[in-house]
Amino acid sequence: MENIIQQLQSLGFNQYESKVYVTLVKKGSSTAYSISKHSGVPRARVYDILQTLEEKGMVLKEESNDGTRYTSLPVDAFLHSLQKKWNETYEDVSETLKRLEAAESIEESRVMTMKGERAILAFCESLLLKAKNKIVISLWPDIYNELKPLLLQLRESVTLKGIVFEQDEAMEEFDRHRHTSYTENIGNQNWFIISVDSSEMIYGHKEMAYYTNNAVNINLLENYIWHDILVNRLVEKSDQEMDRWIERERESFFA
Repeated sequence: MENIIQQLQSLGFNQYESKVYVTLVKKGSSTAYSISKHSGVPRARVYDILQTLEEKGMVLKEESNDGTRYTSLPVDAFLHSLQKKWNETYEDVSETLKRLEAAESIEESRVMTMKGERAILAFCESLLLKAKNKIVISLWPDIYNELKPLLLQLRESVTLKGIVFEQDEAMEEFDRHRHTSYTENIGNQNWFIISVDSSEMIYGHKEMAYYTNNAVNINLLENYIWHDILVNRLVEKSDQEMDRWIERERESFFA
């Protein structure tokens, strides 16, 4: 029960409102005294809470010779009302924010930090959907597998280029990086890069990433991806000795 109380609070209801509504859903038609007893809401507050819920349309009030009783709005009706209100709010907020965004007259060069896997993945998807001509990527499995369904859709409308790591099967548009001791033991340093139309970019890892529209940063990291692709193709055309030589040189450079 505690979980549903918290979830209702996340939807904008306070703790007492959530407790009273859930109690009515469980108990059915009840008096204010019974609601207070079973919900844990103080009796001095329960009448105010019931009145508020009645005004919100979540509680139905019934007067009879036996006194006043309260009933919860049926769950299906409550959820439908909640969803309708959320959709209306979403549309209003979306329209207003997009209008404000479009009104921005000067596009400044910037670098912004974002945190959290869900937020980062959502931003990646949003950025990919803005692509008009070209998408360039460098992805490891954790991000690639999340974005692959969207990339499969976008391949019909934009050019896809880039490289994926530790992936036995990859979309034909992308080079598949060879398996090396370096890539297999890189740990949590598997950073990703997504560039859209060479005008916007996000790079980082699942816990922290950076967005930029700075042309210098974008050009630098797109060239980094091309360098990775070029070396990968050259090594594939040579023998294993070249791969071992590259590993030795990398260790020497970063020592």
